[in-house]
Amino acid sequence: MTTNNDQTYIDKVLKGDANAFSTLVERYKNMVFTLALKMVKNREEAEEISQDTFIKAYKNLNKFKGDSKFSTWLYKIGYRTSLDNLKKNKGKYNIDTIDEITINKIKSTEGILESIERKERAEVINTCMLSLPEDERAILWMFYFDELSLKEIIEVTDFSEANVKVKLHRARKSLLNIVEKKVEPELINHYGRK
Repeated sequence: MTTNNDQTYIDKVLKGDANAFSTLVERYKNMVFTLALKMVKNREEAEEISQDTFIKAYKNLNKFKGDSKFSTWLYKIGYRTSLDNLKKNKGKYNIDTIDEITINKIKSTEGILESIERKERAEVINTCMLSLPEDERAILWMFYFDELSLKEIIEVTDFSEANVKVKLHRARKSLLNIVEKKVEPELINHYGRK
């Protein structure tokens, strides 16, 4: 299932051309870093997790069978590495802002957020997303921001299909409630009651 282009570089690495792996790193470094950053909420840790992810992928490349996309396999390694880091450093970090959030993909909140400036919307969504439990936040990010399919999310998380659907539904509902509670008072304060 991996793209032929990825498979070409994978084959080169497996035949001893270590430099070919740099093409895969270049292709997927932003995806891995973004995943790590949204999970650990700390730039330095996210950079370290990204490096660890690529090291693990390189060392285990011979275990990649090609029955899923390489990006999904790599995403799973990044997800597991981030979870390991969170467990190891539980409570170490404050909630920091996640940079460059695209809020256009959460359609259900658009009506509520129409009257808030774009930058303010990104800050509101960022704050609200960080209020979700880690597993729900991660699944919501995978589905809406990374645009992974349900099948890919199942592969990454090892959750059952039913569990992923429940967590995704619960995360959407929770996010909408959080946004409504946060935004409505701000709108009333900013624009006054009608």
